[in-house]
Amino acid sequence: MNRYRFDTPEKLRALLCELVSWDSRTLTEGERFFSWKLQNKLSELTYFTEHPDQITLHDAGLGRQSVHALYKHPDATDTIVLISHFDTVHTDEYGALEPLAFYPEELTKKLTENKDSLPEAARADLESGNYLFGRGTMDMKMGLALHIQLIERASLEKWPINLLLCTVPDEEVNSAGMRASVKELVRLQEQEGYHYKLFLNGEPSFSQGPADTKEYIYSGTIGKIMPSALFYGKETHVGEPLKGITADYMASFLTHAMEWNPLFREVDQNESTPLPVTLMQRDLKNQYSTQTPQRAAALYNVFVFKQTAAEIMDLFEQVANEAMSRCNEHYQAVCDRESAVPIGEIRVLRFEELLQYAVGKLGENEVHRLKQEVLLQDDRDDREQCIRIVDTLMMECQELGPATVLFYAPPYYPAVNSSQDPLVIESIEFLQERAQMFDLTLDQVHYFNGICDLSYVHYKDEASHWKAFADNTPVYGATYEIPFEDMRKLTAPVLNVGPFGKDAHQKTERLHIESAFKEMPVLLEQLVKKLAGMQHQPKSR
Repeated sequence: MNRYRFDTPEKLRALLCELVSWDSRTLTEGERFFSWKLQNKLSELTYFTEHPDQITLHDAGLGRQSVHALYKHPDATDTIVLISHFDTVHTDEYGALEPLAFYPEELTKKLTENKDSLPEAARADLESGNYLFGRGTMDMKMGLALHIQLIERASLEKWPINLLLCTVPDEEVNSAGMRASVKELVRLQEQEGYHYKLFLNGEPSFSQGPADTKEYIYSGTIGKIMPSALFYGKETHVGEPLKGITADYMASFLTHAMEWNPLFREVDQNESTPLPVTLMQRDLKNQYSTQTPQRAAALYNVFVFKQTAAEIMDLFEQVANEAMSRCNEHYQAVCDRESAVPIGEIRVLRFEELLQYAVGKLGENEVHRLKQEVLLQDDRDDREQCIRIVDTLMMECQELGPATVLFYAPPYYPAVNSSQDPLVIESIEFLQERAQMFDLTLDQVHYFNGICDLSYVHYKDEASHWKAFADNTPVYGATYEIPFEDMRKLTAPVLNVGPFGKDAHQKTERLHIESAFKEMPVLLEQLVKKLAGMQHQPKSR
């Protein structure tokens, strides 16, 4: 009797389509229910029928659960952690086809009837018959399907290594699932004695251009951090504009200085971080009036390779001081021209400095009460709550104005890189050699540029530079936290190997069929067997 449920490309494809059909858009009811559906699905596997206690759910907040499924060989301590996420972005862009977004076979068929509506590259891929379309096919339920297939095969064939499937919610927003999973990973390491050999993620291989069909292996992941600012000016009536200074005017100087600023670019191993851009800028007026906007906020996206939160804040403060100096000069020139009296020079301060000042003026209890008033407004996300906490404290400390207050807003993804790790070097060379059986070239990329949950393992920061993030993130320790100390305990290297696809987060998101169902299953199986010390011969299915 064949006990394998996912041992053929056809069965694996059916598994993917089932996983995709479970709508799990971030922050929806579907995301909350997905973990229970997956637990039931995993329970059908022979190993977990016999060991039901090896499937565990772990709270990730807001009713969501991370799913851990452990295949434990009786004589093994070496453990590979198979990381994936099951949430997806939303589907509004599908328009009239939105009801089919989670049904890849039906959507792909329907698109063939309307292929002229697709961009040229997507239409060519559709006509080739080599791609399966749908939300989550590429990003990243195929990675989860491959890990389920791996853990089934390992358990039935009793591979001499432990495999821990760790699939999480919320990767697309705040990575709450992975951050919550870190504690359990550390517990298993310290209390159960598991030795983590590799953190193996299954994020897809992204094309580097419309005509690019090469596949990639990633030996690290790019970091992302969001330096932000609240601009506190002086309100006035529009009929007397020089009796105040608008927050929007102040913001324009810093935004101009931050947008595409090469000071933030990093280059490592011939790869470069994208330049910073503005993710949000707006004033905080709730309704229209002829009063000028007194307060505004801006969030800036900065990618990192090596720089820490402390170093980025130092650089951000330098840029902000220079920007506000220019703003002061321009403002003074206007006042001189119009024979107006300036309201004062704009100061720059960090959130931690504002907080210290507010505590000195109002007392710790009052500052805590003010922050709690904001946090109780649970219809606001972490970013909005950060802005409102800074705004609330500045309203109580108006004598500091005009001012630009610098802070961090979540999420923060530390960069991770294992390119120099001997195990990773050996694994990449092995995969590149084995890929030749498919006439496939696998190129190494040192930093996965899609941002992923690998950021929360293999963390190195001996100088505790992360404290600059904690001290300057208004919601830190309340609604958002990163387990930096536990992350430092998860020292195993990282590697990302996943199927090829295109157009993640677009209505043309699609998965390469040969890569997903024929190539990756073989390559991943042989890699894990190699890491388990097993002998295996090149083969194809």
